[in-house]
Amino acid sequence: MSRLVPKLRFKEFSGEWEEKKLGKIGDIITGNTPKTNEADNYGSEILFVSPADISENRYIYTTDKKLTPKGFLKTRVVKAKSILVVCIGSTIGKVAQNTIECATNQQINSIIPFKENCNDFIYSTLEKDAKKIKGMAGNHAVPIINKTAFSNILILLPKEQEEQQKIANTLSSLDNLIEAQQRKVEALQKHKKGLMQQLFPSEGANEPKLRFKEFSGEWEEKKLGDCLDYLQPTKYLVSNTDYNDKYKTPVLTAGKTFILGYTNETNGIFKDNLPVIIFDDFTTATKYVDFPFKAKSSAMKILIAKDNINIKFMYELLQMIKYEVGNHERHWISKFAILDILIPTQKEQQKIANTLSSLDNLIEAHQRKVEALKKHKKGLMQQMFVSKES
Repeated sequence: MSRLVPKLRFKEFSGEWEEKKLGKIGDIITGNTPKTNEADNYGSEILFVSPADISENRYIYTTDKKLTPKGFLKTRVVKAKSILVVCIGSTIGKVAQNTIECATNQQINSIIPFKENCNDFIYSTLEKDAKKIKGMAGNHAVPIINKTAFSNILILLPKEQEEQQKIANTLSSLDNLIEAQQRKVEALQKHKKGLMQQLFPSEGANEPKLRFKEFSGEWEEKKLGDCLDYLQPTKYLVSNTDYNDKYKTPVLTAGKTFILGYTNETNGIFKDNLPVIIFDDFTTATKYVDFPFKAKSSAMKILIAKDNINIKFMYELLQMIKYEVGNHERHWISKFAILDILIPTQKEQQKIANTLSSLDNLIEAHQRKVEALKKHKKGLMQQMFVSKES
């Protein structure tokens, strides 16, 4: 049997780690939700946390819903810097820490450690074990880990609190760096959104508020279908969905996931007329694609620029169209292709496209830094924590 020691360790520490149940480390509090039909339960400034508030970031600073003191008293109090773990639903295993005292709904179990200054270490341990915790819920229609099972989860930790703190401090510093980098990404995304509102005409106007000095005059009105042709994806559909990251060709969707996986199929790869826009005919979601790909859904339209039309400009213009999806129906031919839009000259299209592409490149560069930091942290955690499987 291997000794319970990490591969990477601060030199001042030695000896084996110990195994403890979560219920022996701190109080476990299951949240509760006040009645929504009692209006005076909601409002005020007391944070009310649900799984939707637990994102990729470690800390919860604010929430969409807040409670009044009356609503707060009907839930359970969670001290600042407690560890919040989703235990019901599709996001089981996700973990966060609250920055101030709060309440949570019934899908979250919170750990309030008995000993001070070990919160951060327990957070990092449960973050590392998120997949294992999720696996405890089984394959039920509504995945759930009850309070008893959650309290019995075993974690490994150093016997010396000083070692716990040193590990936690190292990982907290990385978390702060990741969040700072993520804020740069969000600030650039916000800047791009504001710039687009200036570079494209507002509703009722025929020219934009912000313009390159070499251009003037009103933009020309056209139908969207006069600017973009479409192809059905039929001959580009993937046959086998046994994806593997070792394969070469990405399989795309216009939805949030974008790359569903990679295929080794060599026939029916879309590689001509790039770049293109892929358009989900049911949701109207779009993605800009400048690399060869295969498609998953027959509901996707592949949009191609017509003569004197810049495809990147058209993609950004599509992001400015305000359209609410109603019934479950196909939208490109019946709705989108006949929409009236405003188009500048090809040279002005190109200038706008280049400007926004430069911003996209900057955003992607900063996002790559975020991913590199996350990868570094993951590798570090694998070395600094003890695994019974190793």
